[in-house]
Amino acid sequence: MTEYTAANTLRLARRVSNPKRNYLLVNPLQGKHLPVRPRASLEMMWELGRRLSEEFPETGLIIGFAETATAIGAMAAACFGPDCVYIHTTREPLPEGTAVLFQEEHSHAVEQALYCQEMESWLKWTETVIFIDDELSTGKTLINIIEQLAARFPALREKKLVAASILNRLTPENEARFASIGITSRYLVKLPDEDYTAMASRFCVAEAAEPESSPLEWKYIPTSLYNPRLGVLAYDYLDACRRKAGELLTRFRKELDPSGKILVLGTEECMFPALILGAELEQTGGFSHVRCHATTRSPIGISGQEGYPIQKGFRLKSLYNESRKTFLYNLENYDAALIVSDGSNETGLNTVSRALNACIDGECKLYFIGGGL
Repeated sequence: MTEYTAANTLRLARRVSNPKRNYLLVNPLQGKHLPVRPRASLEMMWELGRRLSEEFPETGLIIGFAETATAIGAMAAACFGPDCVYIHTTREPLPEGTAVLFQEEHSHAVEQALYCQEMESWLKWTETVIFIDDELSTGKTLINIIEQLAARFPALREKKLVAASILNRLTPENEARFASIGITSRYLVKLPDEDYTAMASRFCVAEAAEPESSPLEWKYIPTSLYNPRLGVLAYDYLDACRRKAGELLTRFRKELDPSGKILVLGTEECMFPALILGAELEQTGGFSHVRCHATTRSPIGISGQEGYPIQKGFRLKSLYNESRKTFLYNLENYDAALIVSDGSNETGLNTVSRALNACIDGECKLYFIGGGL
């Protein structure tokens, strides 16, 4: 079993143009900003879920935070059995009048929403609600959403509330504030009390630019994906992702070289299906080199300084809204790339394919797995 420590779960990067917080804690096992073996990423998420399910087996509702914790929450929630509901917050549009709005104050995109049409029934059937993020720093975002939810759904105040994360750097004062409003915190890694603002300031960084190469041609594989923004049964979500990955594996065994370098790329909040597909290729399919990560809305600085995690990056158009910027970091040279997305903007897909073309040495087969094109 892997021992999770700051050494294997933490890299420090510098944000671009964010006066509220100049640093970003980058987890190399998370499958978000940095490419990672998908099984290694899912094993870390599963370990968090295993610990939570042993301590809080009565949990019937888990809420993940977009965009970086969407896969963490999904994998952790699947450890609770067939009746646990999983839902994550979103920055994408939801039907009018169906959501509670809140702010992630330090973020580059502060507005978030949580779909709540079935919240009363979800709360009725659970004793505990677990909120999952990739990292807890002060807990302000979590307190914001709990206050907003409790104002609309008073039954929340009667539940046991748990704040779970991979990384935790809450101070004793933050923990005391949590305790005063009935929140318990759990984590995989407790980080030391460091001045990350000063540490990040030492890095000289540049902003990512749009790729200048021409787009690659892609093959389109129409696929319907569960929508965890509206709430799903966590185990059903995992099972559906695995079944779809198994179907795709049959095709890719015929079309791809198992010794080649394969990228499975998620997009923004859509991380979990990409990780599950990557794990299926790696574990069942016998593909020897599979890596996963995802596009992100986080504008992170790029630097070649020693010890800095983000060595290269591209600014792209979002697959969800072509007027929105998104980013892709540390892209490598691959023989095939499988983009898994519940967004369907062709202009955005073109910029991703241009970024891939800028990094490849030779031919790269490109597949878009999703809906709407």
